[in-house]
Amino acid sequence: MPALIADLLHRPVAVLAATTGPVALAAKTANTPVPIVFTGAFDPVKLGLVASLARPEGNMTGVTQLTIELGPKKLELIHELLPAATTMALLVNPNNPVVAETEQRNLEAAARTLGLRLVVLNAGSEQDFDKVFASLVELRAGGLVIGSDPFFLGQSARLAELAQRHAMPALSIDREFTAAGGLMSYGGDVADSYHIAGIYTGRILKGDKPADQSTKVELVINLKTARALGLAFPPALLGRADEIIE
Repeated sequence: MPALIADLLHRPVAVLAATTGPVALAAKTANTPVPIVFTGAFDPVKLGLVASLARPEGNMTGVTQLTIELGPKKLELIHELLPAATTMALLVNPNNPVVAETEQRNLEAAARTLGLRLVVLNAGSEQDFDKVFASLVELRAGGLVIGSDPFFLGQSARLAELAQRHAMPALSIDREFTAAGGLMSYGGDVADSYHIAGIYTGRILKGDKPADQSTKVELVINLKTARALGLAFPPALLGRADEIIE
């Protein structure tokens, strides 16, 4: 990644778009005056990209969905739906440790608070998915939290199909997961974040310097999938949903 970024900067480019945490970090490490617009699920302050969300300094700006930091909330939501379950699973991508390690640490702390056992499963490629879902039954996991890695976003339909096939209550950050038949999603609008990043890039090319922004966080519930799983959502949880798919 550093070599690819160095190649781009020598072209030269007027602005560099950096998607995902590792790319943004590599771009910052390049120590270039070229403006950098990042997008991702990470907290840019904790990652060391900017000093403040409200007033980013230097040449970096962008959009964050903060979905990594929402990991504990995702666990709380699926626990609220499945209060009798004592074991929950978290799916992470070991190829992206910036996201995986942070999310695992956050959810392990939340699991201790909720009195839950958390098992962490790894999937770095599509070939790993079947093994992961088969192991969920062996581990007696009551539900699955799908990590915030960009790789999983691109596999939302596949993950929803596997969750349905294995009758596994699962929650993702991606609305497309729920629309494809997954049970729940809780996170920022990924497509909207890229749209905003494009606007930022346009403004920078015109000489402006926009500030960072977090996209709206939405809870989407698929009631059809819930009925197929024999689950009834608590009225309070349904009342907090931004969208319900019938």
